[in-house]
Amino acid sequence: MQNTSLIGFSVGEKNESSFHAVNPSTGEASSVSYFSASENEVVRACELAESAKFEMAGMSGMEKAIFLRLVADRIEQKVGELVKVATFETGLPEGRIRGETTRTCGQLRMFADLVEEGSWVDARIDSEIPDREPVPKPDLRSMLRPVGPVAVFCASNFPLAFSVAGGDTASAWAAGCPVIVKAHHAHPGTALLVGEIVVQSIKDSKMPEGCFSLLFGEGRTIGQSIVKQSSIKAVGFTGSRAGGRAIFDLASSREEPIPVFAEMSSINPIFLLPDMDLARMNEVAEGLYASATMGVGQFCTNPGVVFYPDTTIGHSFKDTFLDRMNEFEPGAMLHVGIKDSYYGDIDKMSRIDGVRVLSKSRNEISKNCYARTAVLGAEMDLFLKNPELSNEIFGPATMLISYKSESELISAAEILDGQLTASIFGSAQDLTKNDDLVSILETKAGRLLFNQFPTGVEVCESIVHGGPYPATTDGRSTSVGTGAILRFTRPVCYQGFPDSFLPDELKESNPLNIRRKKV
Repeated sequence: MQNTSLIGFSVGEKNESSFHAVNPSTGEASSVSYFSASENEVVRACELAESAKFEMAGMSGMEKAIFLRLVADRIEQKVGELVKVATFETGLPEGRIRGETTRTCGQLRMFADLVEEGSWVDARIDSEIPDREPVPKPDLRSMLRPVGPVAVFCASNFPLAFSVAGGDTASAWAAGCPVIVKAHHAHPGTALLVGEIVVQSIKDSKMPEGCFSLLFGEGRTIGQSIVKQSSIKAVGFTGSRAGGRAIFDLASSREEPIPVFAEMSSINPIFLLPDMDLARMNEVAEGLYASATMGVGQFCTNPGVVFYPDTTIGHSFKDTFLDRMNEFEPGAMLHVGIKDSYYGDIDKMSRIDGVRVLSKSRNEISKNCYARTAVLGAEMDLFLKNPELSNEIFGPATMLISYKSESELISAAEILDGQLTASIFGSAQDLTKNDDLVSILETKAGRLLFNQFPTGVEVCESIVHGGPYPATTDGRSTSVGTGAILRFTRPVCYQGFPDSFLPDELKESNPLNIRRKKV
């Protein structure tokens, strides 16, 4: 069996550049060959997207909602096949794939509800005042409009929810943008299965052919080629800092620079305030273990650095956490590249003078792509002097930093890079005493948590999954929740237009009955 890219309604050609998915749990290669897209196929996909942009931009919220719900329904119908393919390609358990399928379909339906209701366009109306002195006021009406074709890069750690029909793609479609998806090499079969569902749903919804293409190939070749195409007007990416920054730099160097919304690197710091009692500290240690090892630590919200008090109770927390991490049963990482980077980063961090290796899982590794936990430790003065201790280790590793005073916590917060999350554990009274810490963390993270762990991202209206650089390339955005649609839009103002020529969202009679700001 052999498979190629999906170029609109056509399939790509077979060529000499092919690859296989590899089961990270067993090392077994798939019998299926996947062929990388050619440069001509990249150009053709972008031409189709360009030809579809006006029709997509003119679609009603109802039409887009029908399509989004159809894709969700058909993904659910294929969940059994998805489980079979995705568990082989990723080593993830069946429950994780089923859960991610539910999240993916929920996201699609969430955006369907959003565009069907319609108020997301932020319609603003300033009616004319022709007799205003000394200058008449013109009629001005504005709303959000789609930016045009969007390139989406699939994430390695979310084969469904951040991949072909995941949040980036769903939000771009909802905005009215054609999407070209670059599949991830680790799960091409999963990508193709979802891609075929999307293509059939486009046909059945009578949508333009160019609203979707799926391309296989390396990021350094096919990915860069997509970003360079003049028809691409924005990029969505989830992955490493190196990968996201490379795409951002490339997009910025184009003759027409375009925005890149890249989610990249975060250590998601946890601050344990000093007044918690022994029972509470040990409870936090148990919760931290669960959060740090979830999915073998392969979540962008994995807590990578924990600041704990250098007290008897703080050391009890440390000992409890180390005991739990030592018991961890090694698990398969998503592919050998992630595993090699994980161990390489641990080795590099442990070589820093003053950093101690506090524990490694006692259980032996029996398979090639499996990983054990690691806990590193250092004192606050070393952390404050060494920026490398703030680097992300993607996997089940945690850095424990002891502190002697609350002023040291403030200093640590001040030197942190941008983060997706920052968590504080303590009492409400502790928060009042440490309001300066909260104020600083508001400038550092997209989501602040109190007495909760950052793993697990609720998909809803209020969620912010973003943060200042290097967490993302644009700290004003979110890649999860309904706010994600804003990334792929821009405001357009219509001045002095006859009512009949205005979009329905801006017409005087408000035929869609949406919420509007009107003066």
